[in-house]
Amino acid sequence: MDLLKKLEDCKRRFDVLNTQVMDPDLVKDTAKYKDVMREHGHLSELMTLYDDYKKVLKGIDDDTEMVTNEEDHDMKEMAREELKAFEERRPQIEEQIKFKLIPPDPLDEKNIIIEIRNGVGGDEASLFVADLYEMYTRFAEMKGWKYEIMSATPTEVGGYKEIVFSLSGKFVYGTLRWEGGVHRVQRVPATEAQGRIHTSTVTVAVLPEAEETDIVIKPEDVRVDVMRAGGPGGQCVNTTDSAVRLTHIPTGIVVIQQDEKSQIKNKAKAFRVLRARLFDLEENKKRAERDAARKSMVGSGDRSERIRTYNFPQNRITDHRINLTLYKLDQFMLGYMNDMLDALNVYAKEEQLKTGIPDLEK
Repeated sequence: MDLLKKLEDCKRRFDVLNTQVMDPDLVKDTAKYKDVMREHGHLSELMTLYDDYKKVLKGIDDDTEMVTNEEDHDMKEMAREELKAFEERRPQIEEQIKFKLIPPDPLDEKNIIIEIRNGVGGDEASLFVADLYEMYTRFAEMKGWKYEIMSATPTEVGGYKEIVFSLSGKFVYGTLRWEGGVHRVQRVPATEAQGRIHTSTVTVAVLPEAEETDIVIKPEDVRVDVMRAGGPGGQCVNTTDSAVRLTHIPTGIVVIQQDEKSQIKNKAKAFRVLRARLFDLEENKKRAERDAARKSMVGSGDRSERIRTYNFPQNRITDHRINLTLYKLDQFMLGYMNDMLDALNVYAKEEQLKTGIPDLEK
């Protein structure tokens, strides 16, 4: 890759965007405004690196000439030291530029809906569903994100058969997009009298939350059923037909929402979940088309793919996609997830670099 040529292409694109940003009519088109500002912000950071890179290259040229032609011994030594510093800096800034040349995914800025369900392991799996929910919400609190439970099916032992919740804030999907898949836990359950280690699994799905303009749901494509809510939920939960079940006829996707006492609120939440699942379905189709010739970077996010093992006796957490093991599971479960999440995102970008950097939008 000719890095300077690529950077010059970016500079020309940045100049075009600068003109668009100054156009007062841009704000009239909300979707275009968001796209232009996202790309402008990204390229602005890249242009700062480009300016630094040009200074490094000029410094190397000037100091090389001085080392070659300067007769004064002290000046030559000074130039040689400076040249060494510039040559050490060059590969570092080139690496930064290569990562920054990867355009941001528009989905990264979206809020998400996370669905966690128990898999193998019965009560112990349901307890781990609750543990993961607490882990993600603690992480969200550290990031300043907001969270809201969409639906939950509690179990008698204090866990959840499943829990669905939303996370909203800055760069939510871009941070947690690789969390989808099978999470395996190895520990001694509280109910285990013999002290034997059990292995259980839960599944996690991370869905970018779609806006109404992203996915249009035709009324005739959805069957809406109302029913009496069941299970825990307060003394009034079973007295009215407040629960809502949506069936999306073309895809067969079913969403049931009963946590709220209001049928209107349940219906609104159900449509948010349905829209997110349909959007995820469409994005997976697009991703499959783009990645037809290669494997996905750090896994498909499919719920059947085992991605991580949480080993409590050894305080060990291992991500199987990038072969990273950390011996601080206790901290991880408290929401200190950055080391793992950063490693996943770096790995994904490294794999993307191997396939080449896509051309800029014209």
